[in-house]
Amino acid sequence: MAGKLGLGRSASAAKMIVVSTPSQELALTNFSYCSTGDLRKFAIPGSSRALVLVGDSLVLSLSSHNDIDDGRIALNALQRRHTKVSAGDQISVVTFFPPEDFALALLTLELDYVKAKTNRNEQLDANILAQHIRRKFATQVMTIGQRVSFEFLGANYIFTVNQVMVEGQEKSSAIERGIITSETYIVFEVASSSGIKIINQREAASSNIFRQKEFNLQKLGIGGLSEQFMDIFRRAFASRVYPTHVTNKLGIKFVKGILLYGPPGTGKTLIARQIGKLLNGREPKIVNGPEVLSKFVGETEKNVRDLFADAEQDQKARGDQSDLHVIIFDEIDAICKSRGSTRDGTGVQDNIVNQLLTKIDGVDSLNNVLLIGMTNRIDLLDEALLRPGRLEVHVEINLPDENGRLQILQIHTNKMKENSFLAADVNLQELAARTKNYSGAELEGVVKSAVSFALNRQISMDDLTKPLDENIKITMDNFLTALKDIIPAFGASTDDLERCRLNGMIYCGERHKHIYQRAMLHVEQVKVSKGSPLLTCLLEGPKGSGKTAMAATVGIDSDFPFVKIVSAESMLGLSESSKCARIVKVFEDAYKSQLSIIILDDIERLLEYFPIGPRFSNLISQTLLVLLKKRPPEGKNMLVIGTTSELDFLDSAGICHAFSVTYHVPPLAKEDATKVLEHLNVFIKEDIDAAAEALQGLTLKQLYLLVEMAAQGSTGGSSEAIFSGQQKIDIDHFYDILSDVVPIRR
Repeated sequence: MAGKLGLGRSASAAKMIVVSTPSQELALTNFSYCSTGDLRKFAIPGSSRALVLVGDSLVLSLSSHNDIDDGRIALNALQRRHTKVSAGDQISVVTFFPPEDFALALLTLELDYVKAKTNRNEQLDANILAQHIRRKFATQVMTIGQRVSFEFLGANYIFTVNQVMVEGQEKSSAIERGIITSETYIVFEVASSSGIKIINQREAASSNIFRQKEFNLQKLGIGGLSEQFMDIFRRAFASRVYPTHVTNKLGIKFVKGILLYGPPGTGKTLIARQIGKLLNGREPKIVNGPEVLSKFVGETEKNVRDLFADAEQDQKARGDQSDLHVIIFDEIDAICKSRGSTRDGTGVQDNIVNQLLTKIDGVDSLNNVLLIGMTNRIDLLDEALLRPGRLEVHVEINLPDENGRLQILQIHTNKMKENSFLAADVNLQELAARTKNYSGAELEGVVKSAVSFALNRQISMDDLTKPLDENIKITMDNFLTALKDIIPAFGASTDDLERCRLNGMIYCGERHKHIYQRAMLHVEQVKVSKGSPLLTCLLEGPKGSGKTAMAATVGIDSDFPFVKIVSAESMLGLSESSKCARIVKVFEDAYKSQLSIIILDDIERLLEYFPIGPRFSNLISQTLLVLLKKRPPEGKNMLVIGTTSELDFLDSAGICHAFSVTYHVPPLAKEDATKVLEHLNVFIKEDIDAAAEALQGLTLKQLYLLVEMAAQGSTGGSSEAIFSGQQKIDIDHFYDILSDVVPIRR
């Protein structure tokens, strides 16, 4: 490797007295000098040249001179300064055997005059100067931090070695060095105050803006976002990896802004921070949107200008050689709302947007800045900020898929596994399959919750000082329990769906069975369809016929990661506009999931329908019509199930036509009621037929209500005994109850 010494072949070593180089001309060669006898001791076998390690870090070419006595080594002033010795001091000298693959591919040198010159501007041709250095210092070893003096076109210069890259070698943690060859590519840098200007320089074959040559996202703690990360790299960094002369010929400008948007907890801030860590040069500035705001007039705008001050100075001093300055804005929607949308009377919000636009894409726009913004609400941002030349790369950081969830779980359980805290029964693949629509933050919460359950097993609430066993095991049961503890924000509303079918789902006739089967076929169609990402289905029938229960059952049995029910009861007291916003929010949340079902329960109630007066809300009606026709984003499939008891009204309002198919859920026929009563087992066998005859034409909800009412007052029995099968309902008592209800039905 570049930094390792080759000392394995009978290396000579000695303590030698330091003396000055015999002449100024020899000092400009960068050689060290010794006597002829000493040179024979240090020479590489089979070679006329000698390389020696002088002190701890400096490798020099060694040559002989007649004016130098044995036991002495001549070093010029720069070499003595580097090794921290003076003339007359002793220093260790060891033969240096260069390892294989030691040729320098790239050498970056910072130029200056030996003696500072004022009020002088000088142009140096990079091609001619590079040829001169390769010829003059051929086969010499250059070490990071080494300073070398040389003469060029009658003037004396000093170069400092800032960077070396050895052919075929990764960066080493040891001292980095290599040998100059005729193929070494040399890049020159100059301080802005030196008065030297480099012309005709072509940059290195590839940029060194990244700290490492390859990315292992899981080592960086990024799981399930490889596709998004590669999209960011392609759009924002691919052009920066190429030399400036290449991008200039292409006539392109670097991307100056990236916007990461998506649901909370999906890894936007994480990926932005890791991008900052991957980059060489300046540390990224991380700014939370609200931190920029100030109560003092003009102070907020100044805070924005200060963020770009370092980049401006760097670009003025170094031009195209400037480092990349990364500014990360978390919650950028807090300060960059659409201009004119706030009514605070100060105009501060508008001024912030104007100031930011000026810095990114103004008359004196900066080319060495990359602004990374993050938001959950892209709809709030000013449109001018999102156009090309500004925050032009928009990357949606969405909920992870199953493979992404597995990667995230592996990242958060890696240390447990390494330290043998993870039980053998833990199946991360199964957990990834169970955690549909969990965000990265929620998966981390699941792991933390599982650990808390494991730790709690050993803690006694009666004696908190009791010694604890450090041999902790986090089991699969801990993770399964944690899944009940951490509910995903974008998951299925299982509790709401179960409340819609309190009596469960039982077989109640061929017609109901047929509708359920058709609905499940639609579920399968949505899963696999590429041409129809949106499918809508309307269930209509009398009140209480089981429409909502059937829709809820389809939602539960679908096993879709996102199932939400939209009902009027969840919007009590809201204004028209608030209801519309609530409905739109449910659809927007559904668009974040690959597969989703939305149940619009009692659509007439959502529309505030009433047969007398204004009749219904046109605003909500138009909102539903738009959403029922709007195609989900690419790669997202959705099924919308609506229920109604007012088909004629929906038809007149034009909403029926927005649904792909409509199914009629009928009241119970005699044979249907018989099937339900047989399942409930609340009548003796001889009475089931008579009870079913009486219930014919009623809805399923009315049947359950009548049976429960009859069970309460049956002679010789109790409700618990009847529904447990120990007692039966008296048929005469059932008729009495029915006689009170049927007139209401009619």
